[in-house]
Amino acid sequence: MREILLELRNLHAGYGEVKVLNGVELLVREGEIVSVVGPNGSGKSTMMKTIFGLLKPEEGKIIYKGEDITALEPFEIIKRGICYVPQEHNVFPSLTVEENLEMGAYILDSPEELKKGKERVYELFPPLKERANSAVRTLSGGMRQMVAFGRALMLNPDLLLLDEPSAGLAPKLVEDIITKLQGINMQGVSLLLIEQNVRRALELCDRGYVLDGGKTALEGSSEELLSSKRVQEIYMGGAELE
Repeated sequence: MREILLELRNLHAGYGEVKVLNGVELLVREGEIVSVVGPNGSGKSTMMKTIFGLLKPEEGKIIYKGEDITALEPFEIIKRGICYVPQEHNVFPSLTVEENLEMGAYILDSPEELKKGKERVYELFPPLKERANSAVRTLSGGMRQMVAFGRALMLNPDLLLLDEPSAGLAPKLVEDIITKLQGINMQGVSLLLIEQNVRRALELCDRGYVLDGGKTALEGSSEELLSSKRVQEIYMGGAELE
């Protein structure tokens, strides 16, 4: 069995008096794609922000590669190999593609490492190389997402946190993004993602979790969750997922 990369233990978090996470338990193993689904307001985005250090948990622990990172700041978490692509404001529209990638590599000291990072991103996303000197605001939604992914990959992370990577994209572009995510995973990067398209998210992952009311309501393999009556009840009142 693959080694545990990330573990959430009884995670509680929120915004002031508003409690959002109420005891989330989750594991990500090396090389896995793990999807987290759940109704709006179930705590998915709050969980991501807490893992990345943007929110501090009120209770529980975040363990990464055996180290307790619960109290670390985002810049410290990045240095340990975790990068985060939020749903919104994940690129710098007025900067070029190449400048965005360089912004993602701000902690790199070596010009050689910067060069290798760009080469790695351009190999994974060839269209970005063709538009390297274009302002990101001139790109399509799908290409902007590629820039966001590429910026996060500049530091060669072991774990990528993705918040709604297909949000707002046309169905054809969603399929392109899914293919790109699979390509990132094949490079050895573990993925923890939350996604609005429940069926697509569960088809993509090795394992998945369902959050409901800020708690881990269900976990299992892709196949188990896709066929679960409990998942259908949480989302559709018992109807089959579309």
